[in-house]
Amino acid sequence: MYKRAVSLLTLGSCVIFVAVLCAKGVNAAWLPTQPVYQLKLELEELEEASRENERAQDKLESVGIGIADRAVSEQRVVDFTVMEQEPLYDFSDEELEVLLRIVEAEAGGEDEDGRLLVANVVLNRLNSDSFPDTVTEVVFQKEGDVAQFSPAYSGKYDRVEISDTTISAVGRALKGEDISQGALYFVARKRADKGSLRWFDEKLVFLFEHGGHEFFK
Repeated sequence: MYKRAVSLLTLGSCVIFVAVLCAKGVNAAWLPTQPVYQLKLELEELEEASRENERAQDKLESVGIGIADRAVSEQRVVDFTVMEQEPLYDFSDEELEVLLRIVEAEAGGEDEDGRLLVANVVLNRLNSDSFPDTVTEVVFQKEGDVAQFSPAYSGKYDRVEISDTTISAVGRALKGEDISQGALYFVARKRADKGSLRWFDEKLVFLFEHGGHEFFK
């Protein structure tokens, strides 16, 4: 009887030990993708909100109540043209991870609009015939030995911890918010070498400055 109790106790301990190891394994696999999951969750919530808005509008119109009618009746008027729209981009988890990391690496010290601007530049390049066709190729592109986004090769890209501010900024960019005026380049003048600055000033059109970056096209 005693031996049986000891055997059962040992078996129970083994089960608990295996369960703990499995849980740690799940956490290890989960943590690196958590920012991407959080961003995708926000985008899914946005899509659902957009669908709800469309259903509400269709319901009102089906009973003959349009925006003008609601304005006359002094009820709250909702302009559906300015409501949040569905995301314009459908990237894989890997592409989202690249976009989040480069925005954090390039603009982690900027405000949310500063991070949005970096995301805008990446997406502007993606939509331009003069640059590669994927986020990863855009971010890791080189012209000769010169990296287009230096953190991608300096090691900073791999070290960053993606913040909620960056997730929010990238989410705004994916929804179509663009405050970049079509910028395809940016530079931190205080940290750039003179040769690079000369190329920016002579070859590109200056657009504006935000935070520590100047933006060009």
